[in-house]
Amino acid sequence: MKFRVDRDLLANAVSWTARTLPTRPAVTVLGGIRIEAHEDGSLDLTTFDYEVSARSRISAEVETPGVFLINGRLITEVSKSLPNRPVEFSYDGSKIGLTSGSSRFTFGAMPVEDYPNLPDMPDHAGSIDVEDFIQAVNQVSVAAGRDESLPLLTGVKIEIRGEKLTLLATDRYRLALRELPWQPTSPDMERETLVRARVLGDVARSLTQGGRLDLSLSQNSDIVGFESEGSRTTSTMIDGDYPPVLRLFPDETPIVAVVPTAAMIEAVKRVSLVAERNTPIRLTFSDGSVVLEAGQGDEAQASEALEARLVGEDIETAFNPSYLLDGLSAIDTDFIRFSFTHGTKPVLFTGQDSLESDDHHTHYKYLLVPIRFSA
Repeated sequence: MKFRVDRDLLANAVSWTARTLPTRPAVTVLGGIRIEAHEDGSLDLTTFDYEVSARSRISAEVETPGVFLINGRLITEVSKSLPNRPVEFSYDGSKIGLTSGSSRFTFGAMPVEDYPNLPDMPDHAGSIDVEDFIQAVNQVSVAAGRDESLPLLTGVKIEIRGEKLTLLATDRYRLALRELPWQPTSPDMERETLVRARVLGDVARSLTQGGRLDLSLSQNSDIVGFESEGSRTTSTMIDGDYPPVLRLFPDETPIVAVVPTAAMIEAVKRVSLVAERNTPIRLTFSDGSVVLEAGQGDEAQASEALEARLVGEDIETAFNPSYLLDGLSAIDTDFIRFSFTHGTKPVLFTGQDSLESDDHHTHYKYLLVPIRFSA
């Protein structure tokens, strides 16, 4: 087996596939990257840990086709350090040789015959704009849980209803929802899946701006697939019934406050510097302003006032600073609307384009549970 490949193409493909390598593989071969050279001049790099698979296809000058399995962590580090020269691989059945300029490496091959077969891609369900997908994943995944003892909450629920795709996540303290248009293979398609938030995040980070992402999802498969520009990821779904969280979004909000997004984010960052661990930032909304406060008693304290528009009675609330910043940062409009039912009830964050407008954008919603505080 022998082939030559561009150094940058190789380094990018190796880095992309290596992101799914398990930290502590249950079986040694799962720590490897499978590299297969084809007669048509394509090179497939694949990883698989029985839950998540990744495949990157790049072009190469293939002299002799074949396949080998190489230590994933090692080839990742080596490929990044190579000089900017073409990389030549050779494999004699036991040793893998790598040459790039004056650099030469020899690797012991891992038993490729012990490597599991990659799962088949389910049926193609449709495609979505890459930039829309990246933004939606970033906006929603912040609300996904990190506690592996509650696996359902570590996922992002994907719902397909015709030409509308919805992403949804919650960790019990906040709830994020993003709706966006997409192109299904069938206009009356209905599908649902629950995908690990970390997998969606890896897919989003690996995508190149521009182009489209293909989503594969079948009714009779427990696999979901993502593919764009020769890079493919599959993942097993999280099994279980996702809680009916949509009903948590309030139908009516008699109190509404609007603040400038950028100024609010910077003020929260400053005031939160004195917030001790697990202590909230307090927000007091009144006509024309919002006052942010943190710290109390003999501890360090901070406060800051910002311009705000308030519709309804004055209201006080308090939030976890980190969760508050996550919600503020996920909204990409110039102003943020806080919609209240009560100071101690979950608060809905949405975006709007001006301070005085009564219209707001509902394609992204972030619902945050306040923290009770003593005056």
